[in-house]
Amino acid sequence: MPDVRVTNTITGRDAFLRVLSDEGVVKMFGNPGTTELPIMHALSSAPEMGYVLALQEAIVIAMADGYARASGRLVSCNVHVAPGLGNAIGSIYTSYVSGTAMIVTAGQQEQGHGLTEPLLYAPLVPIATPVVKWATEVNRIEDLPRILRRAAKVATTAPTGPVFISLPGDILNNEAAIDLGEPTRVDTAVRPSDATLEHLAKRLLAARKLVIIAGPEIASSDAFAEAAALADTLGAPVLQQTVGYGAHFPSEHPAYLGALNRDQKRVRQILSEYDLMFCVGSDVLKMSVWSEVEPLPETTKVAMLGLRDWEMGKNFPAEIALRADVKETLKALVPLLKELGGAALAGKAKANLSALASKNWSTQRTQRLKGLAKPVAGQPLAAEWVMATLSQALPRDGVVVDEGITSAGTLTSYFPYRDRNSFFGNVSGGIGWGIAAAVGVQIALPDRRVVAVIGDGSAMYSIQALWTAANLRLPLTFLICNNGGYQILKNRLKLFHGNDRPIGMDFKDPPIDACALARGFGVAAERVDTAEGFEASLAKSLKSSGPTLIEVMVRS
Repeated sequence: MPDVRVTNTITGRDAFLRVLSDEGVVKMFGNPGTTELPIMHALSSAPEMGYVLALQEAIVIAMADGYARASGRLVSCNVHVAPGLGNAIGSIYTSYVSGTAMIVTAGQQEQGHGLTEPLLYAPLVPIATPVVKWATEVNRIEDLPRILRRAAKVATTAPTGPVFISLPGDILNNEAAIDLGEPTRVDTAVRPSDATLEHLAKRLLAARKLVIIAGPEIASSDAFAEAAALADTLGAPVLQQTVGYGAHFPSEHPAYLGALNRDQKRVRQILSEYDLMFCVGSDVLKMSVWSEVEPLPETTKVAMLGLRDWEMGKNFPAEIALRADVKETLKALVPLLKELGGAALAGKAKANLSALASKNWSTQRTQRLKGLAKPVAGQPLAAEWVMATLSQALPRDGVVVDEGITSAGTLTSYFPYRDRNSFFGNVSGGIGWGIAAAVGVQIALPDRRVVAVIGDGSAMYSIQALWTAANLRLPLTFLICNNGGYQILKNRLKLFHGNDRPIGMDFKDPPIDACALARGFGVAAERVDTAEGFEASLAKSLKSSGPTLIEVMVRS
């Protein structure tokens, strides 16, 4: 008797799109080449798969990364053979660090043809392997659905991340009767046992002075309310993790003090005040440059909650390490803390929150605004004034995508996180992500106003992303902060080496005209160098129905 599940004769290219759609993928981001033409051919009869064209492969991945992070959906990316995959690797690395659930595919030469080493050929799986959760090549058309189903399951299972599939041309063009299979999703929304929860609760209550470190899993598990309830219940101050690449905690909460930075000495000084650090879905003091000083004092113990067990005890021992979902765990932990702590805890928490009022984020913001110097006519604008003005001009549900490097250093001191989609930042440090990611975020959040804050150096890595914004007529504001070079490198050259004469870090001969570039891609653009000009241009941009670019000249 034939297998009743095998009911269709179908080409590999059509099966590819059919399975992706069944896995919940509604957007494919790509930049096609000859080996991707079978998929492009199939797309003409699959209008439900919205295809977004980007003009270079690194931009393809960054756009998809922004879309996936903002939408919470699995996303598909299609790039072109070995050179295209090579172009994409830096952006895939960023997606890997951020844990973005995406299926990256590349067309490959037909099986057997690669033996002749044709133009553009290289084995693709070894290229992708270091920056994805799983990488494979399809060798039989019958295996295509199984591989795609497995890829979707792997990408969406916490800790989430990108996967890679190499698609030979003959697999896509062949036809066979194949079983398309069904989706599998691994439910990781789990909480610890009752005994473990009680152990954690008692340890938190026993701390002399507790600090909560907020991380990305508060956003990814949609636990803003639960994290706020935890801080309310304990009266504990909250700090954002050292790499603040998302909206990890409501800024205007009375317990929120702001973000830790990546200065080991400063972080150690801050944490020395606390005997227990509770990392809620966060990294543990990730830094950038080397220091002889460890950021964690020996007197500060660590408790951890989250699904990324690789982070637990990676660099610093964790007294308690719970591999569990943040939202589900906090929903059970907060009532238990109230039960165990009783009236004494409630009174202590109220007193602690009252004491934090003089130094929390909201108070710091008010004080900074009062002390903010007015721009001096005839001089480049202070970047901090630009960030404060932008933050005040945005609507309450405005969204910021940040790759401003130095110019946006004070942005989160003024811009409040009000929900998990308020803010998106670059997690990996590899520049060029921001412009493209903002396009993806705006596609995912069509009813919210998105502003991308980008440094002039970063912009040059992915300026072609402006074309996609124009092509889709997205109501995006691109704010390019122009200080004429790689300011972060100039700062560090002086700080680390005492050298105030940078070489190869300026864009002044000739100067880059971001507005001319933007207009060339179909985006309305304006350069401003006065306070009045910036305020007027920003107000106009925030009302525009299409993409606009503001190039603001800021002080180096």
